[in-house]
Amino acid sequence: MSEAQAVRLSYEDGARAVELARESVESFVRHGQREQPGSMRDAFYNRTGAFVRLQSTRGRGRLRGCAGTYSEGDQLGHAIVDAAITAASDDSCGSEVGPKELDSLQISVCVVSRTTLTDDPIADLELGVHGVAIDAGGNHGWMYPMLPVENDWSEAEFLSRACRKAQLPPTAWQDDETMVTLIEGQVFREREDGGAVEAFSTE
Repeated sequence: MSEAQAVRLSYEDGARAVELARESVESFVRHGQREQPGSMRDAFYNRTGAFVRLQSTRGRGRLRGCAGTYSEGDQLGHAIVDAAITAASDDSCGSEVGPKELDSLQISVCVVSRTTLTDDPIADLELGVHGVAIDAGGNHGWMYPMLPVENDWSEAEFLSRACRKAQLPPTAWQDDETMVTLIEGQVFREREDGGAVEAFSTE
């Protein structure tokens, strides 16, 4: 296995990450504009990946968007803004989030703290701890770390679903030429009741 350097956020930084994601979604949906992070907290200058997930609180709480990257290319503040906009667009779940949906969205942000390239996914993968990214033959797909716990998936099913998302055969994760990256992070999420932001560590 090979690991990337860890990044850690305080609770206050995490709460601000969720706030920034919310501001970015609302600016994009209401005005078609890209929110600027402005004067960022020190932690937001770290170069690390981030994912933003949008879930409806109506009915069964269906997924309305999920986007992001685990790469270290952008500063965290900009990574959050970009992920939030993509999650709210029709590039994510097939339909753009509308203004009437904003009040019924629950927004969560996963800030990547560590990535691990593994050659033994079943042995190294911990459900509820790791997200998964699959790369093979120019195809790429990733899945949010909380998904297997929420859906009661096994390790093999989680890996297979990540392969299908990458438009690969469900057993592609077993192939030697397939790169499997495990993603750890901190998840910060809005509460449905409007209370303080919830914090989870997937480490």
